[in-house]
Amino acid sequence: MTDFVTHVRSRLREDRELVFLRDDGTPVRLGFPELDRRARATAVWLARHGLTDRPVLLLYPAGLDFTVAFLGCLYARVPAIPAPLPDTGAPHANRVRALMGDAGARMVLTDAAHAPGLSDLSARVADPGTADPDAWTPPAMTADTLAYLQYTSGSTSDPRGVEISHGNLLHNLELFRLLARERPVRRLAGWLPHYHDMGLVGLQLQALHAGADLVFMSPAAFVARPVRWLELISRYGADWTVSPDFGYAWCTRRITDEQLAGLDLSTLTMAISGAEPIRAGTLAEFERRFAPAGFRPATWCPGYGLAECTLMVTCVPQGQGVTVREFDPAALELHRAVPAPGGTPLVACGPPSGLDLRIVDPHGLGPVPDGEIGEIWVAGPSVALGYRGRPAETRATFPADGSARHGRWLRTGDLGFLLDGQLYVTGRIKDVIVVNGRNLYPQDLEEAAARANPGAGRGAAFGVRGGDGGEHVVLVQEVRMRQPATLGETADRVMDRLTREFGVPLSLLLVTRGTVRQTTSGKLRRRHMRELFLGGGLTPLHAELAPALRGLPETVA
Repeated sequence: MTDFVTHVRSRLREDRELVFLRDDGTPVRLGFPELDRRARATAVWLARHGLTDRPVLLLYPAGLDFTVAFLGCLYARVPAIPAPLPDTGAPHANRVRALMGDAGARMVLTDAAHAPGLSDLSARVADPGTADPDAWTPPAMTADTLAYLQYTSGSTSDPRGVEISHGNLLHNLELFRLLARERPVRRLAGWLPHYHDMGLVGLQLQALHAGADLVFMSPAAFVARPVRWLELISRYGADWTVSPDFGYAWCTRRITDEQLAGLDLSTLTMAISGAEPIRAGTLAEFERRFAPAGFRPATWCPGYGLAECTLMVTCVPQGQGVTVREFDPAALELHRAVPAPGGTPLVACGPPSGLDLRIVDPHGLGPVPDGEIGEIWVAGPSVALGYRGRPAETRATFPADGSARHGRWLRTGDLGFLLDGQLYVTGRIKDVIVVNGRNLYPQDLEEAAARANPGAGRGAAFGVRGGDGGEHVVLVQEVRMRQPATLGETADRVMDRLTREFGVPLSLLLVTRGTVRQTTSGKLRRRHMRELFLGGGLTPLHAELAPALRGLPETVA
């Protein structure tokens, strides 16, 4: 089969269903045959409006209406653009218009409840009830047909529309299927947003591709009460779930002993963790906390991926469990991975499988041997077609090369190394802080700060060039307390620990919870925080700045 629609329609079994749990706890069910009927009706409606091969923006709340609309777009050969439902107000509408302009979309689809609030965008409701599903005729599609546009979440740059073909999607979902080995997935459970690649491909489309049940909820409901996610797994006997590191950490911190007593996680065979960085501490703490509920260490399946490769690049197969190794921090600063007990712990993200993967010197562009850190390059059928309407960026990120499968490599912009057949991810090229010739990884600084102040929230570390011409480390750290004396003590603890561990001067800003921005997948927006710092867009509760940085941001001068 060369297209996703043909494959999915062969998997639509009577006994499979999608279950969406509303925020009030009420389940809404949609069987696969009815999903197919509504998708065909939606496709007829789209074709009637002349939208074949024309991108359409989907602005839906979490729920089944999005799934019907997205699948209807695929059935109609209409490239869908999943995007977050905007808040009310002109700035949000302007952002939506900018995205539509970038993609060349001329129509917005939404549900009936939100159409009035999106009237200034001329949003439409694709009502499957007004079209005859039996009038649907499958359009001609091949592996190269554009399926949808996945807009990047903006952690490192302005969002760009990644063009995903039917062939890309089928190949990547097949990689997921192969992870299961002899135990194919029966039921997935999760909370990730449908407009993010992990939620779209890793949950919704994976369920359709595998012919498995899906039970899911809104991200807002999960954040407000994280036990709901684990209750879904427990109540419905889910065997697969997918989440960034943040989700597992949030459960560990917020689920009470009383809530834990009612959980049964013994049915889980795969718990995929895929957002960067995957913290060894998060996995260990979740294991300890939920072992009484039946969670097994072998359930962990850490992985690495990105939208430009549809989703997954590598992932630990089912049953293998997590591998955590410790490395000499001084060697890591020199871009070498030297195992050392008591060093920096890194989580293995699985072996390359079904894709070509090489580690490349980002400057000389030549491959480096195992154990040396370089840029992660990927080639194979999952690698996307390119960026919508951005030929120069496409050529730079997807360089043509006769050594690559299908003639192109994907330059991920991420740093990592291969060791004993597994990929370890160390950070992003643009995030690395170079101080006096040393390469410092921001996540190492952030984790050290968290150890110094366990009650803290998120932290974001980045480099700033000071008035003396040198590179300086800045850490923006969330805290709960507001008393000046307590803040001063907290700042001292954090700065003392980082100075001892890394031997570099540190500028520290303590800020209120919620200040440090992240993407929808939980990735820190370090470059955005750097821009806020330099532009005077941060109002700290307490600040300790190196002399060379005083006067840069107006709010802390």
